[in-house]
Amino acid sequence: MCQVIQYTQLPNLSSLGNVVPGGYKYYKKKFTPGELLNLPGASLKWYNLYPSDTEITQEHVHEAKSFLKSEVEAGRLKLEDELGFVILHWAGDYLLLLLSTWRRTNEIWETSYWKKSSEPDSYTPFKFKTDHKATYCVWELGAVWHERNAWVRFIKSKRDEKAKVDYLSDVFKGEV
Repeated sequence: MCQVIQYTQLPNLSSLGNVVPGGYKYYKKKFTPGELLNLPGASLKWYNLYPSDTEITQEHVHEAKSFLKSEVEAGRLKLEDELGFVILHWAGDYLLLLLSTWRRTNEIWETSYWKKSSEPDSYTPFKFKTDHKATYCVWELGAVWHERNAWVRFIKSKRDEKAKVDYLSDVFKGEV
């Protein structure tokens, strides 16, 4: 349910929220689900997110999945018998690789990587200079909202084998 509140004490807003450059136009992107990524310690839904004119290829997916497998095998990515999801996001000149797992009953934990889409280099972990860091963009939130609802259905269930299969089978597809 949405509600509109009429605030009585607003600050001067002229210098706040000016993070969108002039001329910026929002455009839609597509989500397509892929095959599960099963790693030691996790089973993860797979999502590709891309603009309509730039599709993510099977080579991109294979490279990203191989990278995540190598991170787990090398001990740099520690998964704790979890369920979750991965978003491979084509963002401008970059591919973002966002791995999210459910921990502590109801929390999403995320590990993020990036690479230049045109370069053969491997993914690099995102490093942040402050504790206030990026999480999800407006497009990624489409799947995150779906995953939130799918997880709530799971934690309200018997959480048995069938419920786990139901969670992993419940994917998002569409434009955001």
